[in-house]
Amino acid sequence: MSHLVVRGRRINWTLVLVLGYLFYLLLGAMVFQLLEKQAEAQCRDQFQLEKLKFLQNYTCLDKQALEQFVQVILEAWEKGVNPEGNSTNPSNWDFSNSFFFAGTVVTTIGYGNLAPSTVAGQVFCVFYALFGVPLNLAFLNQLGKGLNAHLITLERWVHKPGRARVVQTLALALFLTAGTLLFLVFPPMIFSYVEGWSYGEGFYFTFITLSTIGFGDYVVGTDPNKHYISMYRSLAAIWIVFGLAWLALVFNLGADLMEKFLQLKWHKPGTAEEAITKMEDDPDQPRIHIPS
Repeated sequence: MSHLVVRGRRINWTLVLVLGYLFYLLLGAMVFQLLEKQAEAQCRDQFQLEKLKFLQNYTCLDKQALEQFVQVILEAWEKGVNPEGNSTNPSNWDFSNSFFFAGTVVTTIGYGNLAPSTVAGQVFCVFYALFGVPLNLAFLNQLGKGLNAHLITLERWVHKPGRARVVQTLALALFLTAGTLLFLVFPPMIFSYVEGWSYGEGFYFTFITLSTIGFGDYVVGTDPNKHYISMYRSLAAIWIVFGLAWLALVFNLGADLMEKFLQLKWHKPGTAEEAITKMEDDPDQPRIHIPS
């Protein structure tokens, strides 16, 4: 078990990590409460004011009838029916949208704006996810192996230590730069143009999606007032899969850097050497080399 020595006292790094994790959650809770609670209260008050204005303009309605109508709207929204527009709105369950939904299931994004409403659909969704989530993880793992295989080949091609360090650094920089452009910088531009979002909203959607957080407040291809190409959401699903693989490797890289920063491995003799030997023996092991 690794320890940190501070002023002659040994501190368990696991305990430090647990306390740091809890502190990070508490910090996030306080910041989100500070930023969002007042805005929520204002939105709630505005909604109540609009209901009162509506009742004043349409005196034939009473408050109970309006509440019932609001409930109908909420139930429709929960079943994936957009209250805007009319009955000619595109189906949420055509092939393209169904393909997109299947992708959100196996990738565990789960936006929450659309879900099966039939018992048969719900049962199928459970078993589909039961086999689809492991399949998705295996697929992403294989993508990671392919990417790291190229990095390992590049490292072995360079024999001189000085040149190897330069190539490793350049390979890592190329991996981060190309991935950032392909998955985080350019896609928000496309989404901003197609969906009518700001670039900030598009970037927010991009990161929330690829990190599998998937709040569902922004989802592509759901505006009934826009005419999308038939394969729009299917192409978005393919982009999500490859973006997930890239961002997962970036998160692994970040976790490795954080462990080094916290000195989690500094007090484990032989661990680093054993890991390097294992990677050399198994070139298919997914990894990203971090120059030190």
